[in-house]
Amino acid sequence: MPETLRIAVLAAGSWGTTLAIVLAENGHEVVLWDHDPARARTIASARQNGRYLPDVRLPDGVSVTGDLTAAIRDAHMVVLVVPSHTMRETARALAASGALVTDAIVVSATKGLEEGTHERMSEILATELKIGRERIVSLVGPSHAEEVSRHVPTSVVAAGTGVAQCRQVQEAFGSPYLRIYTNDDIVGAELATALKNSIAIAAGILDGAGGGDNTKAALVTRGLSEITRLGLAMGAKAETFSGLAGVGDLVVTCLSRHSRNRRVGEAIGRGQTLEEALSKLGMVAEGVRTTRAAVDLGRERGVELPIIEMVHRVLFEGHDPHEAIQMLMTRPPRAETRGASSQSGKDKRA
Repeated sequence: MPETLRIAVLAAGSWGTTLAIVLAENGHEVVLWDHDPARARTIASARQNGRYLPDVRLPDGVSVTGDLTAAIRDAHMVVLVVPSHTMRETARALAASGALVTDAIVVSATKGLEEGTHERMSEILATELKIGRERIVSLVGPSHAEEVSRHVPTSVVAAGTGVAQCRQVQEAFGSPYLRIYTNDDIVGAELATALKNSIAIAAGILDGAGGGDNTKAALVTRGLSEITRLGLAMGAKAETFSGLAGVGDLVVTCLSRHSRNRRVGEAIGRGQTLEEALSKLGMVAEGVRTTRAAVDLGRERGVELPIIEMVHRVLFEGHDPHEAIQMLMTRPPRAETRGASSQSGKDKRA
């Protein structure tokens, strides 16, 4: 590939806009697509995304369009930053356009699982685009757009089975303020960054209900244990969960004021309904849909997910947050690690 790439970024939310800025600052020719043509024209004219990043100006190297086919035409790389529940629809539109370059690298910067199928984003892309999985790279990790757009030092992971493709993504996005590591475990990277959103909702519920630092530390630690158990059951590598896509993304999403999922949970912990919390947020909180998919996956795989199960009860079954916290704290005692014995005897999963 040439040093200067033509790169399409789909779509113009906070993270998509930020990635478009990063790429343009690295000297690439970037086309930012928004599904709303009128909003695309507004962003192009104002040279900023007033809804999501009102204080950040778009570099000259970013053009904006509402035409999907025009956006991806001749693109060496296509970066999808659409909500997880629209990934399949967007991928189908990409395929139908006939404009996707034969050897283009397809990057997913979306964190989530599809409801119903429980598929990861790279699985959806491989199916709908009918391309080899080596061409698909997942770009994930602890990376709030509000900070990256202001050049706050950040590190993320480019995960995929194609070594060359991961390195090309690493080179395209890497900058003095955005460090990219590569990882060949795309299963673990995608699962870790999707499931942590459910734990982040739990962390927010805890904050809203008046929990303390001790409780939050236990929640994050045991949440990581749940995520890892399910990931291993699905073929991921254990070390991925101790890296940026695992504990790194989990920590920032559970603690940061920028975290949409934590904010939704906090509102619910203070007594709001899920509908009220989402309405006030005004943006997508991926953990809500992912929680449904995660609970189904855990049951299918025989993996116990007590925290995520409890989040599901609070979100969708009207369970009281304070009571949910108490129920987690009073579960039968057991050993922390699988190899140890506990008062309750067998301790296979949780």
